[in-house]
Amino acid sequence: MSITPERIDLGRSVPSETQNLEFKEAKNQFDSKKLFKYCVALANEGGGHLALGITDKVPRQVVGSHAFPDLVGTVAKIFQAVGFRADAEEIHHQDGRIVVFQIPSRPKGTAYHYEGSYLMHSGEELVPMSEDQLRNIFSEEKPDWLEAIAVKGLSGQDVVQLLDTQTFLI
Repeated sequence: MSITPERIDLGRSVPSETQNLEFKEAKNQFDSKKLFKYCVALANEGGGHLALGITDKVPRQVVGSHAFPDLVGTVAKIFQAVGFRADAEEIHHQDGRIVVFQIPSRPKGTAYHYEGSYLMHSGEELVPMSEDQLRNIFSEEKPDWLEAIAVKGLSGQDVVQLLDTQTFLI
């Protein structure tokens, strides 16, 4: 992953968090279940980064974090809890330790859940996805109508009869 302190400082300068970038203060700890929920929501919305040890309100300050000292073990727990791998990296910033989780995007046509809840962002909150959002995700695997075969089993003569060939030939 190789995130540098300079890249962290650049990320801190964005005007607001996005559905793909989250900052959490987490000076001493961060609840594992909350981590799993953020991983699911970020994956469902295209993947992204969760940075611990940075205040989430502007101006974002690096406050350092003691959360998740065993990143290898934490990555394993994430996989066990949510069923996909998220990477984690410790960044040694001049103002303190920052832990960054890089969460991949969900596969096309698939939505991730944690304990039965398909999660997404709604403002500052994580909320269950609406039925229409889930329907849209699950239908991503269906071929677009432009990709579908309109008529099967036609002979060359049938095609010529169905096409307005005179328009093309004149």
